[in-house]
Amino acid sequence: MKIVVALSHVPDTATKIKISQDRKTIDQTGVSFVINPYDEFAVEEALRTKEKFGGEVIVVTYGNDNAKESIRKALAMGADKGILIKGETNVDTLTIAEALASEILPLQPDIVFCGKQSVDYDSSAVGQMLAELLGFPSISTVVKLEIDNNIIKAEREVEGGIEKCESSLPVVITTQKGLNEPRYASLKGIMAAKSKPIEEKFFEVKQNRLVVNELRLPESQRKSKILGTDATAVPELVRLLREEAKVI
Repeated sequence: MKIVVALSHVPDTATKIKISQDRKTIDQTGVSFVINPYDEFAVEEALRTKEKFGGEVIVVTYGNDNAKESIRKALAMGADKGILIKGETNVDTLTIAEALASEILPLQPDIVFCGKQSVDYDSSAVGQMLAELLGFPSISTVVKLEIDNNIIKAEREVEGGIEKCESSLPVVITTQKGLNEPRYASLKGIMAAKSKPIEEKFFEVKQNRLVVNELRLPESQRKSKILGTDATAVPELVRLLREEAKVI
């Protein structure tokens, strides 16, 4: 079975983000990057599928040379091969899906796994776009998965409950927390990852649909003021709304 994992190389959520002087990018000085946490579930499920049915696991990502770090981590966990697609940064979600599809489609995979979303842009769209470009059905936010006679039986999170789905292969699966517990790379796996191949490709962005005008950090919490606990506070509240807040 040929299994592909599409993963993202993202800033660690524990890292303090600063905005660059151009106000359009983040300052990467001192920023730690990791495998997108939701993609770790995708890698783990891909490895479990390989262990059960045999085959190979290929990891594909779009980014620059720094993304090799996340590919190596996936290889250390047990993936067989990595593909790094280089291209213009700060592109829209569809462009990323197009770049991934350009390399994944020739592989003719049986299953494509990816996290339900990346923790940097949170668009939750690449998996579904990728499925459309590949011509595969997709099941998103999967928390339970079974494969039997080339039939996928999955449970996915929906608001207020769980939805049960079935699909034939090939298929795109986006993974959610709770599907599995990602393994730690062993010392043997880390050493073996150094000799596993990472193939480099280049994707020409023909139409970038994204224009970043400005990045801003969230506003700090505003100070609150308690004027009173009964109706006597209303006149002062009205005065402040008129004179300070200027909303009336």
